Amino acid sequence: MITHTMIVSFDQPLPDAELDQYLADIERAMLDTGFTDSVTTRRHLPVPGEDAIPALIATAIVQVTVADIEALGKAFAAPGIHEVIDHWQSRHPYKVAWANHEVMA
Repeated sequence: MITHTMIVSFDQPLPDAELDQYLADIERAMLDTGFTDSVTTRRHLPVPGEDAIPALIATAIVQVTVADIEALGKAFAAPGIHEVIDHWQSRHPYKVAWANHEVMA
């Protein structure tokens, strides 16, 4: 089992409804690939002063669980996921950092 953890950082703050829609869209697109076992999304919980840190600060976290690296590659090669990414990038640019890792207990 492999977990793909994405740290999503939008360039500008999003209204709550827009962020909720992004999270719903990315979750649905990943599940629709047929290669994921689970998809979980959450908002970042900010702490005072974190904006002063020279690092990528998350807007949200997306975790995708797949059977193996091959399934992860197939999920991200699926056309539907790129449509969602392109749609949101064109409306609200964002950066993503990620890590692929074994499931953490």
